[in-house]
Amino acid sequence: MKRIFILCAALVMSAAAMAQDEPAAPAAPAGKWETSSTPALKISEFMFNNWSKTGNSQIDGTATFFGNYKYTHPRYIWDNVVDLAYGYAWQDLAEGDTLFETRRKSNDKIDLTSAISWKPFSSLPDWGASFTANLKTQFGAGYEYDGIGASQTQKMVSSFFAPAYLTTALSFEYKKPDWSVSLSFLTGKTTFVCNDSLISEGYTYGVIQTDPANGYTHSYFGLGSYIKAQYLKKDILPKLDLYARLELFYDYKKPGNMAWESIAAFTPDPTNPDARPDGCEYNLADGEAWADLADLGWLGRRAFETDLDFEVKLDYRFSEHIAANFALNLKWDTDFSGMGRWGHWQVYQMAGVQVYFSWKTSK
Repeated sequence: MKRIFILCAALVMSAAAMAQDEPAAPAAPAGKWETSSTPALKISEFMFNNWSKTGNSQIDGTATFFGNYKYTHPRYIWDNVVDLAYGYAWQDLAEGDTLFETRRKSNDKIDLTSAISWKPFSSLPDWGASFTANLKTQFGAGYEYDGIGASQTQKMVSSFFAPAYLTTALSFEYKKPDWSVSLSFLTGKTTFVCNDSLISEGYTYGVIQTDPANGYTHSYFGLGSYIKAQYLKKDILPKLDLYARLELFYDYKKPGNMAWESIAAFTPDPTNPDARPDGCEYNLADGEAWADLADLGWLGRRAFETDLDFEVKLDYRFSEHIAANFALNLKWDTDFSGMGRWGHWQVYQMAGVQVYFSWKTSK
């Protein structure tokens, strides 16, 4: 028995010595956060008093915030983007004692994106798969104005989460250092309109009201294809940055909601201007007629049904905290019936000088 005990003890000590001699297993590589937060404030002011060339006094203030928070792991990348803006313009439009007769919103934006991507094929380093969630809405109410001063009237056409768009996509992507393209055939786009007064005025933004007599419907889920291309280049010229983005979404249910065959066979009734083709959930824009839609061919119909969102930004850095910027955003969305001659096109353009600050993680 004593010999057996000595033999077991020797085996244990030998195994422990061998374990000490073996190299330790390498630790799993840890991920790394890279963060960038850029709040900015743009203020412009014009004052005219007894000026022969004339002009309207104005003050404009816009606050923006852009944050990028990226977690890079050897197996995947988790990228989060926060893009916020809110601004007002005060204008002195008429003679008299009243200063700044109008106060109108000049910018309003909430755009949140979270995307996780990974590269399943080591032999194709530029190709990957990703899951993306994006939420777009606004902070405050938006109005359509008529007149100025005491005679000014306003009509609310949008508000917080009315509308809001939540897009979720499982996609393939081709990614280079400065640009990327994502393609998804399985994309969900949910539209929210959480304001009954807007719905009652006809601003449904594509949310189909199945039974208004028993309460309004506040959301619509569309399933379709999604293409996103974006380009971000720092210093395309010294101190000049360029960002461009294009998004296209096609809802597979849109042809059924449009009821194209009913539109083609529809004859307007002069005594009932609110009459619409059977089964059609579309609202005509200002100046648009059912005959205009009936004349569209197959390609024209598919383009009509596709949502487009294009944005381009240019930023020129004068110094560490002062920059000039230009932004243009174009949208085509037939779920928005439009205000005035632009119809379904939505256009936003801005140029100015701003003071900004930037905090980044050390590299």
